[in-house]
Amino acid sequence: MQLHWREIIRRPVVTEKSNFLVDVHNQYTFAVHPKANKLQVKQAIELAWPDVTVEKVRIVNVPAKRARRWRRVTVRKPAWKKAIVTLAPGNSIELFEGV
Repeated sequence: MQLHWREIIRRPVVTEKSNFLVDVHNQYTFAVHPKANKLQVKQAIELAWPDVTVEKVRIVNVPAKRARRWRRVTVRKPAWKKAIVTLAPGNSIELFEGV
């Protein structure tokens, strides 16, 4: 199954931990398509931002979780896939700057 690079990269993940990874290790976190692999994520990042070079990609399958809403109502948060992308030294993605 061939995915377009815009389908592979779903959204950036902006949390305290991901901001720490950007500042200290030059690693960026994205939510990606559930069927995407490391090579597809690398190619999608390099197509979306042509001036960056990806050194390493790590993929994490985040499991589904139960959460409580109001008093007794429980909902199920779906499972999703996360990619942690390490860029070459000196490269950065402007999307994350100033967040």
